[in-house]
Amino acid sequence: MTILRARPAPLVAAVAALAAVTAAGTALLTGPAAAAQGCRVDYTPNQWPGGFTANIKVSPGDTAVSSWTVTWTYAGDERVTNGWNATVSQSGSTVTARNMSYNGSIPAGGSTEFGVQGTYGTAAGAPTGFSLNGVPCNGTGPTTPPPTTAVPTTAPPTTAPPTTPPPTTPPPTTPPPTTPPPTTPPPTTPPPSGCAGAVLCDGFENQTGSTPSGDWSVVSPDCSGAGTATIDTTTTHSGSRAIRINGAAGYCNHVFVRTTKNLSGLGSVRYARIWVRHTTAQPTDHTTMITMSDAADGNRDLRLGGQNGALQWNRASDDATLPEQSPAGVAQSVPLPTNRWACLEFMVDGSAGQLRTWLDGVAVTGLTADGVPTHDIDGQWYNRTWRPQLTDLKLGWESYGGGADTLWYDDVAMGSTRIGC
Repeated sequence: MTILRARPAPLVAAVAALAAVTAAGTALLTGPAAAAQGCRVDYTPNQWPGGFTANIKVSPGDTAVSSWTVTWTYAGDERVTNGWNATVSQSGSTVTARNMSYNGSIPAGGSTEFGVQGTYGTAAGAPTGFSLNGVPCNGTGPTTPPPTTAVPTTAPPTTAPPTTPPPTTPPPTTPPPTTPPPTTPPPTTPPPSGCAGAVLCDGFENQTGSTPSGDWSVVSPDCSGAGTATIDTTTTHSGSRAIRINGAAGYCNHVFVRTTKNLSGLGSVRYARIWVRHTTAQPTDHTTMITMSDAADGNRDLRLGGQNGALQWNRASDDATLPEQSPAGVAQSVPLPTNRWACLEFMVDGSAGQLRTWLDGVAVTGLTADGVPTHDIDGQWYNRTWRPQLTDLKLGWESYGGGADTLWYDDVAMGSTRIGC
């Protein structure tokens, strides 16, 4: 309701009629609104792509008000999402802001401020049609900023303080898309294990026949017998092919596949990563499944296999074992799991005479030669100077007693740095 000072009778009657219409909820006005003389609404926006805030200053002019309702119309597609120091609502393009309990009274010559925050889609036009308590203010558009010397305003009431407006320039936010972009589903079959720049990297996918060929050749270093090496398409670690070794029991059934790759570029330090699977627990007798020729040891093999039911390294030239085959030494090693793929890694440093081994990413203490002899582990290994110069890689099976096994090899890699599982 607008409170007016004394006016000539016709004007007082018009104002009374306007108050009655406003009380009935009707915004119907006739003729110029003398009661709004000096009324102004200053709308100061702060806009960024897709959003905005606006500070609105309400000045009733030379007429005090005890409550206020301000309306305006947006020209674009702005939507007010919240406000402060006012109760704000929007219907279509028209916004209505009503005073709070603590800021309804504005004295003559005074003013109060509130604010809004909102969004827009394609365009944010200048608002028009400002009115105070149903009376038009400032014509149809935003007004010129108030003079530098402003009329002092009334001290704020002691009732609840106004809420804090959002920052002057809130960070622009991009609304999420209506439909999130589709994501690529993970592949049904994991890709083959990487090789980290290894010199040798082979999952045997280029093998076309049943007998290993191309980068691999079948060899029997000492003597041949019942053992066989074939390409298997039914049991693989990844892809569609693996090497299968049918390892027969007893000496002279040796069978291996030897890489034809030139490994001389590896230098004195080489790391290997080999996925292996087998069917039968390692026996008490000595067996071998991986060998490498050592040019510094008369081209005799450095061999990785098993004995006493656990993994072991063996040096063919003097039959030294790592770990030593005492109960304490064997306890430092582990068996190779059966009927599942296991990741076997090793490192041989020829210049330092060191060797390390990992099974499924875990270092095996008994299969470590660190350069310092340790009783029951690598004391026997260092009974002489050992500086290997390895030249090749062979995968297969040797049994020096009673022991048969079926093995598969896949995703084989060898490089100058650790490749990992």
